[in-house]
Amino acid sequence: MPTRVAASGTRLRRTRRLHSAQVVVLGFAGAIAVGTLALMLPISSRSGRWTDVFDALFTATSAVCVTGLTAVDTPTHWSDVGLVVIMVLIQLGGLGIMISASLIGIAIARKLRVRSRLNAAAEAKAGGIGEVRGLARRILVISLLIEGVTFAFLFPRFVLGYDYAIGEAAWHALFHAVSSFNNAGFALYSDNLMRFAADPWICLPICGAIILGGLGFPVLMQLRREFRRPLRWSMNTRIVLWATPVLLLVGMLYITVLEWTNPDTLGAYDPLTRLLIGFFHSVQTRTAGFNSVDIGLMRDETWVGMDVLMLIGGGPAGTAGGIKVTTFAVLFFILVIELRGEGAVTIFGKRLSRAVHREAIAVVLIALAAVMTGTIALMVITGHPFDRVLFEAVSAFGTVGLSTGITYDLPAAAEVVLVLLMFLGRIGPLTLGTALALRTRRVLYEYPKERPAIG
Repeated sequence: MPTRVAASGTRLRRTRRLHSAQVVVLGFAGAIAVGTLALMLPISSRSGRWTDVFDALFTATSAVCVTGLTAVDTPTHWSDVGLVVIMVLIQLGGLGIMISASLIGIAIARKLRVRSRLNAAAEAKAGGIGEVRGLARRILVISLLIEGVTFAFLFPRFVLGYDYAIGEAAWHALFHAVSSFNNAGFALYSDNLMRFAADPWICLPICGAIILGGLGFPVLMQLRREFRRPLRWSMNTRIVLWATPVLLLVGMLYITVLEWTNPDTLGAYDPLTRLLIGFFHSVQTRTAGFNSVDIGLMRDETWVGMDVLMLIGGGPAGTAGGIKVTTFAVLFFILVIELRGEGAVTIFGKRLSRAVHREAIAVVLIALAAVMTGTIALMVITGHPFDRVLFEAVSAFGTVGLSTGITYDLPAAAEVVLVLLMFLGRIGPLTLGTALALRTRRVLYEYPKERPAIG
């Protein structure tokens, strides 16, 4: 009898154990909740008053999800304590909540439990728990190294070019280095980075950090190990390194050409500065969210192209958002193969699993459904025109942070809509879907096949 009771208790404990995807979702939700409470405190605001719960929730979600959308003016509303809280949330969100928890576990206990390895592997898209050994440390080292190099470029420029005091220059360089590598887009200026639009010594280091963060940790770690041996690069690394420069160049040309004569944006600068600004904003669509000109004054057709680029996003398992360049590339190759009338999809000499086809299609359909649902909800709530609302919805889902300027005036209900979009975009549609599923069900039978008419 005791044996039977013990066995029942074991089964009960197993049924209550959370799936790794659920732990990832709850980890991000918990970090947002703690961040919200911290930002609500009077010590976090310059006025010394309690911050509205919706504004605090919006800011905490934007920081943890490394988005950059703001409901209040960052430098004037938040105190130094509040800004430090935002920077810490950005760093935790960029590293990943499970990876951050793993780092804490290593620091305290000097080892990781098997369950912690599974959770970290699920968040970092690692192939198994064996790959998680040392993964958290490597991710931390890479992050701090890139942020440190970015800081080294920004700090002397703030001191020598803008006469900042040493302490002030160090703080501004550190905050923007963390914000840029983590693709967050938070800035310490009310005009974001518009005052530095013509300064390549500020814009280019920030762009470099954004691009590296947007590649994803798997790509950065493989390049660190096998930079001189490209034949050993994985399909994921090859796709990201192929798609990223193509999208950056296409985005730069698109934005620069359309805005070249716009007197409110690029038209006010000399030709070289226009190219710099065009490149800068192409990089931001990789899901960073800084801006060096007023996005709200850009042409409508420029917004449409930026919507597409923001939805695509950056590399997987990193600080970028969007559907990811790998998903976009997979759908592109599927389309090419279908138009050619060939069978299996091959990418860089490797055949693509059909399960990846389904995953890519599912991610895109969920993303489009989320963006359109959010857009409709925002239009109903706010009454703003479709083009501006669509831009905000895509920016939130892609965890980009670019805005046409309507975010400050949104009611609480609209802020909640954007919070949900940011959360879904950071977690990922498939991860959230897996977390919400009650259980995994194996189907032991198949129905007969039939083919409907397509197209």
